[in-house]
Amino acid sequence: KQWYQRRVATTAGDKEAMAKKASLLKRNCFASVFEKYFKMQEAETASDETAIVHYHEEEAVYISAQTDRVTVIFSTLFKDPDDIVIGKVFLQEFKDARKAHQQAPQVLFSYGEPPAELSGQPNLLRGDNIGYVTFVLFPRHTTPANRDNTINLIHQFRTYLHYHIKCSKAYLHSRMRSKTSEFLKVLNRAKPEAMTEKKFGVGKRV
Repeated sequence: KQWYQRRVATTAGDKEAMAKKASLLKRNCFASVFEKYFKMQEAETASDETAIVHYHEEEAVYISAQTDRVTVIFSTLFKDPDDIVIGKVFLQEFKDARKAHQQAPQVLFSYGEPPAELSGQPNLLRGDNIGYVTFVLFPRHTTPANRDNTINLIHQFRTYLHYHIKCSKAYLHSRMRSKTSEFLKVLNRAKPEAMTEKKFGVGKRV
């Protein structure tokens, strides 16, 4: 009984730390792969093979190291035609943002065909609803001081992308409903008086 009470007290005191560790489980699983290739780049050693992590159904992330960079490529499957259009706009903004933030990683994207860096890789998806997003991480992003933050940001890229696509669609739908409501009000005000039914008594109309 005393052991149980001590155990409960210890668990209650560490519940915030335990919750934080549990929330980092997915991040830490990704981190082990990223750290391996970050250390290769730090040692200026090019990787002989590309790491493939199947992080979602029919989607994968490809990681490789060169002497001066680490290349991370996400394959993304868009199941809705609208997602493709919004995704292209969003990724173009992502790419153009580097003009204002020179320290940001280089971002490249392509649709339909995988990039040349993945030539020879098995089971690559192709099609109009397939996108490949490439992040080029330079030594300033993979140093011991910065690599934790880099992993924190990049491992959740797919979630970040699809979250913003869904938010954009929700915003567009709300604006469409708002405009439709405004147009209906204008049409109702524009009805000619002759088209309005006037009742004179019960069951009589003119």
